Amino acid sequence: MLKLFDECFMIEEIFNIKTMIIYNVTINVEDEIASDWLQWMKETHLPDVMNTGMFEYYKLLKLHTRQDDEVGQTFAVQYYASHMDNYEKYVNEFAPALKADSFNKWGNKFIAFRTLLEELD
Repeated sequence: MLKLFDECFMIEEIFNIKTMIIYNVTINVEDEIASDWLQWMKETHLPDVMNTGMFEYYKLLKLHTRQDDEVGQTFAVQYYASHMDNYEKYVNEFAPALKADSFNKWGNKFIAFRTLLEELD
């Protein structure tokens, strides 16, 4: 069994395979700001988050399914971190200021919730 483990570890090292930590932020924005908000995300917020150096890459997604009572438009951003330490450092050192920037810019015209995921394979 140890030999199999060693071989898997070697494959991960050779091909640089990583188990990623995914910080998922789902955001519902009011229709009236959706276009401007999306532009701000692409031009300002996402570069600011990536410039912290805590994430390897991100995916910006738009949700197409809606709940019956849902209004506005819903998006998700998945930030990929190579280590839990990077995520924790982001949450403790960078996220408070970036969240404040969002609220200062958009007020109560959006709502966000966050989840932490681990890629299993």
